[in-house]
Amino acid sequence: MLDLKMHSASLNSICPYYTMYPLDFPLAYLRRYGRAGRWVLDPFCGRGTTNFAARFCGMPSVGVDSSRIAAAIAEAKLAMATEESVVKCLRQILADAGWPEAMPQGEFWEWAYHPTTLYDLCRVRESLLAHCRSDVRIILRAILLGALHGPVNKRRATYLSNQCPRTFAPKPRYAVRFWKDKDLRPPQVDLAEIVRIRASWYLAEVPEKVDGHILQNDSRTLTAILPESKFDFVVTSPPYYGMRTYVPDQWLRNWFLGGPPEVVYEQSPGELAHTDPDDFASSLAKVWKAAAEVCADGARLLCRFGGIHDRKQDPREILEQSFRDSGWRLRTIRGAGSSKDGKRQAAQFGQRVSKVPRDEFDVYAVRN
Repeated sequence: MLDLKMHSASLNSICPYYTMYPLDFPLAYLRRYGRAGRWVLDPFCGRGTTNFAARFCGMPSVGVDSSRIAAAIAEAKLAMATEESVVKCLRQILADAGWPEAMPQGEFWEWAYHPTTLYDLCRVRESLLAHCRSDVRIILRAILLGALHGPVNKRRATYLSNQCPRTFAPKPRYAVRFWKDKDLRPPQVDLAEIVRIRASWYLAEVPEKVDGHILQNDSRTLTAILPESKFDFVVTSPPYYGMRTYVPDQWLRNWFLGGPPEVVYEQSPGELAHTDPDDFASSLAKVWKAAAEVCADGARLLCRFGGIHDRKQDPREILEQSFRDSGWRLRTIRGAGSSKDGKRQAAQFGQRVSKVPRDEFDVYAVRN
């Protein structure tokens, strides 16, 4: 475990994200090989853990992800604000906003949120959709994304919803049945107080701000969206082959960011092809080639990869195939153990997880 003050790293936990990797992974690498001022790229940035690690090291960074959920969370990792400014911003929004133009209807929403909570949430949502470029609003948005659903705390409310997992959003039909069976009613909560509690933790001690950008885009087009860039490091973790449920499993956060108020199972623009292992490797190869073109000679790449249980293909073979003729020379492949996150999350919602996660591994490469 790296020597980090608890508060100084707390911003990284501002919102959980499906299949997130630990801060120690990119931070240990950048502390060992990086240097302040050197640029870092993460073409699959997810919730921005690599970007936050780069910030710790005084290294500017760019994160790219096709998911607007990921991009919204990752943006907060590069922002700077105070608890007071975030709470003041929320209170001002609530004071200025009128009746929301759209409020989701249906049994799920009646059981998921208290009516006053949903009313305030919709008003804030519409204000943030209209304007969210300032650091204060970016952090407020991420705080609300993290508080949108989670377990009910008996001592004080820290989430906005009825009993839920915190990492993934429950599917409506199952959720309503669960709440009805256990007679769980949505709590009435103070939106501003929840934001204050969370802001006081996440923003108590934040690393110095460094240059950086988060882009919602397709990383296969890096040469078009990052012209004349020369990165020294690429630290990333691509989606595992067959993992296509990022948006369905985050559908409530997707709604808060402007998506529809129901689960959508269609593939999002910019996602890698998951039709078969060869197509996936080919799509991934395009990302590595594009990354090589925006990196300096001798740039280093670290990639964590693994597999999911309902795909029998060897993830190591897929990744090795993707690096052929990519502009990167593989140097080392090391086992990284397994990720056991998820079992505790499912247990919060009465689900059982019996499968043991598959082993992951780290790939080290150098730009040719």
